[in-house]
Amino acid sequence: MMGEPFLLQIILTVLPSLMKRHSIGTKISKSQIYEAFNEQWIDIHVKNIVHKLSELRIQSIPKKIKFAFQQYCQDLGFEMFMQGNQVATEHDYKEYEKDKIWSKLDPIIEAETKSEYERLKIKENISNTTVTKKQDIWDQYFNGDSIAKYVLRKVGDNKYQFVHKSCQEYYAAQKIMLDILSWKPNIIVDINNQQFQQQFETYVQKLSINCKLLNEELGIIQFIAERIHDNNLIFVNLKSRLFRIIESSKNNENVSIAAANAITILNSANINMSYQNWSNVKIPYAILDHAFLEGTNFSNANLDNVSLYQTCLTKVHFTNTSMNNVYFGEYIYLEGHSDEVIGIQFSPDRTKVASYSNDKTIRIWDTASSNQLCVLKEHSDKIDEIQFSHDGSKIMSCSRDKTIRIWDVLSGQQIQILKGHSSTITAAQFSLDCSKIVSSSLDKTIRIWDVSSGEQVKLLEGHSNSVNTVQFSPDYSKIVSCSEDKSIRIWDALSGTQLQLLEGHSDDVVGVHFTPNGLNIISYSDDKTIRIWDVVSGKQIQLLEGHMDDINGIQFSPDGSKILSYSDDYTIRLWDLLSGKQLQMLEGHIDSVIIARFSSNGSKIVSGSDDNTVRLWDVSSGKQIQELEGHSNKITGVEFFSNERKILSCSADSTIRVWDIALEKKIQLTGGELGMIMDVKFSPDGSKIASCSADKTIRLWDVQSGRQIQVFEGHSQIVCGAIFSSDGSKIISYSDDNMIRIWDILSGKQIQLLKGHSGVIYNIEFLPDNSKLVSCSKDETIRIWDISSGRQIQLLEGHSDEVNEIAISPDESKIVSCSDDKTVRVWDVSSGDQILLLKKHTGVVNSASFSPDGTKVVSCSSDKTIRIWDISSGNQIKLLKGHKADVLDAQFFPDGAKIVSCSKDNTIRIWNILTGDDIQILEGHSDWIFGIQLSPDGSKIFSCSDDKTIRIWDVSSEREIQLLEGHNGAINDICISPDGSKLVSCSNDKTIRLWGSDNGKIVNVTERNSVNYIWKAGNQRGLSMISSVWKDTKGLTSLQKLLVKQRGGIF
Repeated sequence: MMGEPFLLQIILTVLPSLMKRHSIGTKISKSQIYEAFNEQWIDIHVKNIVHKLSELRIQSIPKKIKFAFQQYCQDLGFEMFMQGNQVATEHDYKEYEKDKIWSKLDPIIEAETKSEYERLKIKENISNTTVTKKQDIWDQYFNGDSIAKYVLRKVGDNKYQFVHKSCQEYYAAQKIMLDILSWKPNIIVDINNQQFQQQFETYVQKLSINCKLLNEELGIIQFIAERIHDNNLIFVNLKSRLFRIIESSKNNENVSIAAANAITILNSANINMSYQNWSNVKIPYAILDHAFLEGTNFSNANLDNVSLYQTCLTKVHFTNTSMNNVYFGEYIYLEGHSDEVIGIQFSPDRTKVASYSNDKTIRIWDTASSNQLCVLKEHSDKIDEIQFSHDGSKIMSCSRDKTIRIWDVLSGQQIQILKGHSSTITAAQFSLDCSKIVSSSLDKTIRIWDVSSGEQVKLLEGHSNSVNTVQFSPDYSKIVSCSEDKSIRIWDALSGTQLQLLEGHSDDVVGVHFTPNGLNIISYSDDKTIRIWDVVSGKQIQLLEGHMDDINGIQFSPDGSKILSYSDDYTIRLWDLLSGKQLQMLEGHIDSVIIARFSSNGSKIVSGSDDNTVRLWDVSSGKQIQELEGHSNKITGVEFFSNERKILSCSADSTIRVWDIALEKKIQLTGGELGMIMDVKFSPDGSKIASCSADKTIRLWDVQSGRQIQVFEGHSQIVCGAIFSSDGSKIISYSDDNMIRIWDILSGKQIQLLKGHSGVIYNIEFLPDNSKLVSCSKDETIRIWDISSGRQIQLLEGHSDEVNEIAISPDESKIVSCSDDKTVRVWDVSSGDQILLLKKHTGVVNSASFSPDGTKVVSCSSDKTIRIWDISSGNQIKLLKGHKADVLDAQFFPDGAKIVSCSKDNTIRIWNILTGDDIQILEGHSDWIFGIQLSPDGSKIFSCSDDKTIRIWDVSSEREIQLLEGHNGAINDICISPDGSKLVSCSNDKTIRLWGSDNGKIVNVTERNSVNYIWKAGNQRGLSMISSVWKDTKGLTSLQKLLVKQRGGIF
């Protein structure tokens, strides 16, 4: 029975009863499944007992027997939690006759004929009970022929346990919850909140939640957390009472365990705990990982030993707070580089780290202290690779300045420069005794150098195109190289003569490595394959196929039996070296995997990606263990520390980070993990919000409560966007899986699949009467679809590259499209014919749209220009110049007299159409501005940016009037509600925020108004401390204080 996962077994067991209780499409929690299972399980035993009692002509009340079972299970489950033991032991008892067994049940049942309040009333705090022997604890549960024999399973001589540990956790959770919820105030009528709280506080110390920390019992935490979101009226006060327990710790240190447990449970339930007045609370050992605590006041609080891993602490007050042994899960940045950090490398003895960057410097750091030891700066262009010498005394670097430089690690001085290559040097490696260096270059050559003299001693020619890498064999007798000429060559290291030419790849060979024993060579190529070759014969002996896109690198496992490969297809793959079989595929990244490394014992893999995350994987299961978020740009390097308790990562965000991965257990947040949110839209009536995500789902949210109403699942890749039908009954979504799907909102079911595009879909729009849909794609086409049949009606071909955007004319007769082919095209809707080809742009066209009267089109491009076109003639009317970088969006004002644009130059510009002048420049964003929206009357501009902010601008005064902060990642989209009252935003931080103004309508907001978020959906990702206050905080180490300062905290 236990061979399969227990949860799956009980789901199958209780499926019929679940279907009766819950309508199709309803999300069912784990707690509800266990509730159904345990009720069904107890009912079976109750029926058996009732039947046997009736045979003995003993009258019984099934409800009382059932209650006795439940009470017993709750008490025993909680006792096991208290004792930290899943097995209860029974004393040896004398055999009883069968009739006595059944007759003894009634007194137990009769003892339960009390009022509901009295039944649930908690015993005196367990901590006040003196226990002399552990065995005595179990005696009360084995009173002769007790219920134990029916609810427990025997696992040894006189040893019993629940059918599964999770059942014990469920019952312990039930006892804790019912204990909290059963309390009632002495005075019920006309009691105010303060009186209620005062009475409740006198009771908290006696609660079972105050007996022991739940930190090691994450299953119990999850069961309670799920009930906070349960619609059953029994649990309606659970959330508020947990908040009251935290509040009660302000005045009573003896309830600190209860308070810590309460806030841990609320956090697990993903409850928003921002802007709370929790000064003086006492919550030592609370788990606040991924908690959202923005603006909360913890002044004078006790936060000793609290875990704040990946927590939002923005604007939090920690004045005079006790924070001894607080855990952040991260260490201080290694700060110093001023541009993208390309890579990191430990010295052979692991005491130092070297990093290299596009700022043309190499920096050496002390591993223990994170202090920078020296800066190596002589290169005049970007550095592509570095390597420590085998004894760690030197570093060799190669650069796009066509030189190799050798540095003394201790002094930081350059001791040699090797010149001779006529183009960028792609790779270099020391020989065994460090007397020689071999290098490769885009100049198609390989060169061997004498380190002491700096002279070139060998020139290896033969490749007909750029040489991508070069490497010595393990015994240093041979050299292997690979090239864009699709070949691999093996050379004699002493003479420089070519020994073998290995051919077979059908595209550029990107990398090549000798196997640890030197007998084979492994290569990987842009043809998406890995090949294994025999060194002696030069023959291919294995072909490893599976990757769907370019392979970025490979690495051998420490024992040499496996290799890992990582790719632009978002995956890491593990291969058996001997057989060539794929052992594991590690999936989770949502963009190219740039780097991956084995741990020293080969049990784990760490990876870094273009999705800005570092991920930790278990090799044996292929499962992701941790996701480390915080970098604001792609990850370029990852390494394990020698003790494997920490990870080092570097990024294009110019930082190097140190992560603690020692924490094994992670609190499980209810509500599931939202992926990166790509798009948000209001329903036509403004009552709902649709979001689409990198987690391949579309989710529907209730605007008023923030509650998730529906999840639409079916896409197999990132969902890029979604729109509502005009009547709000359907959602249409489009995805990287090349599909458009139509969903029924009420049932959550997919009702239509529009299949035809062969590339990622970038945009969809409704045509007149909402019966047809237009889409554009990476496949260079535009397609018109009939929604009811799902049939493609028109195929609009003409673009020679990706079609980025489409828009419908105001009279709905035309479509305008723009493309990476640098053109704008106008199409007739009815015929599908191309009417106009507008080509003046010299770069990718990012956006195109019609003027309000439909007579003009505005387009913007990566050529830094905006162009206005006349629809009737196809002529360019105006060329708008001024932006200093790619223009990402441009729109007409509602009156058609002005245009607003945003750019990668971090500015918004307003242009006069008649003169072509930029009449206003709005500055304030510190990074790319991805989107702009105008208020209906054109008086306000709403902008969102990679700088993690939303800004509201007043057009007439040319000023920023509101700054909306809170997101912890780049903001991907914003949308204003149909009535103009609210704004919704979504971000790479995997959250959605709904914003509102104190004046009732966000579109009418002024400088004097206040704009705040109403609710947030999603889980906090990444440690954030911006504008947090740490005055006179006690217990932080000097390195923790430095970490706080780096993250924007104020002392």
